[in-house]
Amino acid sequence: MKNRSLFAFFAIICLASCTPKTTEEVIEKPVVEIETPTEPANPCITFSSLTPSEKDQAETAYVLYKDQYDLGNYEQALPLWRTAYGFAPAANGRVKYQFDHGVKMFNNLYNSTDDSALKSTYVDTVMMIYDKRIECFGDEAYISGRKAFDYYYYYPGVKDEMSVYNLFKKALDGKGKEADYFIINPMTKLLVDNFHKGGIPQEQAQEVALKLTGAIDHGTSLCEKNKNCDTWEIINSYAPDRLESFEAVDGFYDCEYYSNKYYPVFEQDNTNCENILFVSRRMIRGGCDKAGEKLTELKRMYTEHCYTPPPPPGPCSQGNTFYNEGNYKEAISKFEECLNGLDTEKQAKYKLLIAKIYYRDLKNFPKSRKYAREAAQLKPNWGEPYMLIGKLYASSGPLCGPGTGWDSQIVTWPAIDKWKYAKKIDPTVASEANTLIAQYKKYMPNKEDVFIRSLKPGDSFTIPCWIQEKTTIRTSD
Repeated sequence: MKNRSLFAFFAIICLASCTPKTTEEVIEKPVVEIETPTEPANPCITFSSLTPSEKDQAETAYVLYKDQYDLGNYEQALPLWRTAYGFAPAANGRVKYQFDHGVKMFNNLYNSTDDSALKSTYVDTVMMIYDKRIECFGDEAYISGRKAFDYYYYYPGVKDEMSVYNLFKKALDGKGKEADYFIINPMTKLLVDNFHKGGIPQEQAQEVALKLTGAIDHGTSLCEKNKNCDTWEIINSYAPDRLESFEAVDGFYDCEYYSNKYYPVFEQDNTNCENILFVSRRMIRGGCDKAGEKLTELKRMYTEHCYTPPPPPGPCSQGNTFYNEGNYKEAISKFEECLNGLDTEKQAKYKLLIAKIYYRDLKNFPKSRKYAREAAQLKPNWGEPYMLIGKLYASSGPLCGPGTGWDSQIVTWPAIDKWKYAKKIDPTVASEANTLIAQYKKYMPNKEDVFIRSLKPGDSFTIPCWIQEKTTIRTSD
């Protein structure tokens, strides 16, 4: 039975024509090899299942194909790999590299042709190799992540987004906090995007978001031990910001989430009034008990260090109440209602407050910029609205790109433009502006990144994504 199924599979992969190797490298995921002194039992065909003659041919083919593969000679390696894999896909019952090598070689063929029929055959073959690996060695969660990763990055459009998301979910559900690092960023993007499209129900999105957060915390905590902190730094530059955007959804995260994330912020600076209010609002938004220990302590510290008389009754007062209770949309509605009865300067301040709510609390950057611009128009030579717009742009790396690389770096240009303009018109913000400029200069693209795109420092450049603003190309070096 094994031989018949193997023959059918072997017939399919033989449809692939050999093409010269390309220089494009495929991201290699780690493969854990378990060494044992004797050949273990395996549900797939191994060397020990073969006749002496077949075993000799299989072992020879394995050695010869791997020699060619290691040299990058995929055209010579692939026929030898077919022979080796055809005889004994599980090899000696221990090694698994033959599956990864097959995937890489067929992926190379996929990238070497424009023939859609051939491309489809190569993708199917890659997935069959993955399925065979599961049959031989198990670890379905890991392989589901590999499949999803390949569909997402290498074969976009072959599967719809929800199918790819469900493969990622199978991987995450199977491994929990020990989920493989390579699934986290793409799965986070699919989760956020498809939740907002209505494709993922809130209850499932909540569960998945918390699992992803747990995996990020676990992986980051072990990165020094596993010597992969650079990888987790890339993940932390993207996924947490995208997952935090769910805080704008009413009832998405519970008290435990807000308490674990924000109460330590209060503990680090427990007399800072803005800090106290910020943490209080977050915890109330999460439904934390107002009579509970932590909120009681926050209230005590606010009364002791920050208390001010309440404003007179009216929409502005109601807006403040809603805001302090974490009801951001109701707060904005009341603040807008109260604008008509205020002088120009107070209108400007409330518009900037609305802009900050859209920025920090509702994660709606376009609306935040709109209100910041309106605030700036009402109060000339006021730097704070431009400081906020700069922060909006600087925070857009995960929205406009993967958190690292060109698309995420170029947002620093318009951000720095805004901070420079803010300190030019308003010396009171100069200190903060200079700090932010110095901090974000190092995140600008370098000269090589600019050069390979046939651009030049000093040229005009329009930032895409939601920003859509002209700026000047600059480099970090």
